[in-house]
Amino acid sequence: MLKIGEPAPDFSARTTDGRTVRLSELRGRPVVLYFFPRAFTFGCTIETKLFQDKYPDISAYGAELFGISTDPLETQCRFAEEHHTAFAMIGDPDQSISHAYRVRRPLLSADKRVTYVIDERGMVAAVFHHEIKVKSHVTDVLRWLQEHRPATTTSAH
Repeated sequence: MLKIGEPAPDFSARTTDGRTVRLSELRGRPVVLYFFPRAFTFGCTIETKLFQDKYPDISAYGAELFGISTDPLETQCRFAEEHHTAFAMIGDPDQSISHAYRVRRPLLSADKRVTYVIDERGMVAAVFHHEIKVKSHVTDVLRWLQEHRPATTTSAH
């Protein structure tokens, strides 16, 4: 995994909302990247629903949110549509983003459950790694945002 203070590797990827996003073009605001093993699995579905539920609070801090797994983009699109995600998701079937962020499991063909907060300068500001406690990722992100960012709207508490 990347460490706090390291530069976040730049990437360009198509998202479930039809955009092509380049991480370096998002400088000036925090970016939350949550990596998960596989779309439509039990833990990943719970985690995505939790991020969806708290997305208004996350975006109130000016943060961009992306869910990433090595599923094909088409699978991510179905997953995002089924769970009505208001944030974009990224399919990484060639595993280039996963390898750059060092979240691939060496013996399994799946990513670790890791969430990164990238700061306004493009540096890793926080790393959260909980394989079993999927609910912790969302609460950790919100706690970090509350401690490090002013809310830009009144929906963050």
